[in-house]
Amino acid sequence: MPRALRVLHLTNPHFLPPESDEGYSAQEMNVWKTDYDVVRTLRRLGHEVRSLGVDDELGPIREAIDAFRPHVVFNLLEEFAGIPEFDQHVVSYLELLGVPYTGCNPRGLTLSRGKALSKKIVAYHRIRTPGFAVFPRRRKVRRPARLALPLIVKSLTEEASKGIAQASIVDDDDKLEARVRFMHEHLDTDVIAEQFIAGRELYVGVLGNERLTVLPVWELRFGDLGEGAAIATAKVKHDVKYQERRGITHGRAQDIPDALRAIIVRCSRRICRALAIDGYARIDYRLGEDGQLYFLEANPNPEIAWNEEFASSAAAAGIEYPELIRKIVSLGLRRRRYG
Repeated sequence: MPRALRVLHLTNPHFLPPESDEGYSAQEMNVWKTDYDVVRTLRRLGHEVRSLGVDDELGPIREAIDAFRPHVVFNLLEEFAGIPEFDQHVVSYLELLGVPYTGCNPRGLTLSRGKALSKKIVAYHRIRTPGFAVFPRRRKVRRPARLALPLIVKSLTEEASKGIAQASIVDDDDKLEARVRFMHEHLDTDVIAEQFIAGRELYVGVLGNERLTVLPVWELRFGDLGEGAAIATAKVKHDVKYQERRGITHGRAQDIPDALRAIIVRCSRRICRALAIDGYARIDYRLGEDGQLYFLEANPNPEIAWNEEFASSAAAAGIEYPELIRKIVSLGLRRRRYG
């Protein structure tokens, strides 16, 4: 990898970071902190960085590439034209242009973004997943007899816990129908309802293309919300004041037996390969009160702000933040080309 690179940073226009974080509250910074940390770190590593906010047009990307001639694109897009599952099309466009990029390839994004599809693939590989059913828009809400209550109701395609609240856990069919209808109307997406697993929320970072490094098992701790029935709602994930008030933190998972840790490492690698994920990803699990491990979802291109789960887990493995960003760039440059 050349010592100094030209790096084109792609992100949502609303996430373009300021030159300095001085004068901003923690909640204000929460919107663009990943972009800020990445851009600042790339520049400190000696790279020339240009940022581009991408909304609903591919033309500006081509223009920026022609003018700047980047060695690599650092892709932090999470949607295109306001649609989360369209981010894969931007990455496909970069592949068509022959420009190296960071993060996951479009095939991995496609397989992972659909929560039902990813669960079907993972279950085929004999990795335990909660039972689930999909409720499309404009269809009658009818719970299959095989799917036992309680359930947790989520958007089929939205990320970052969007639409998830305590009301997402339902214990009868009337509440299920009401929550599904609410999600249909407010998010305009299809809905997945899956078996609710009382237990611990575990996150596992994976770094690599062909050779995968599994980072230490991380845990979301729910503070005074209690364990077991607590879930990662949008407020738990993104409301800084709420996190501070309720004592919500994340850290290295404790009291994980060696045998279970080995299973987690093995499953995380198998999931990434089954879903064609490369670059970097976070695999979310629920460790049930019965000690069984359940795959929840795979998150290619997860949040990589320096103080969030992925980067903190990497630091616990001896990969400090500048080295993590360097590795992510290197993986993008070394990705096997298709075609």
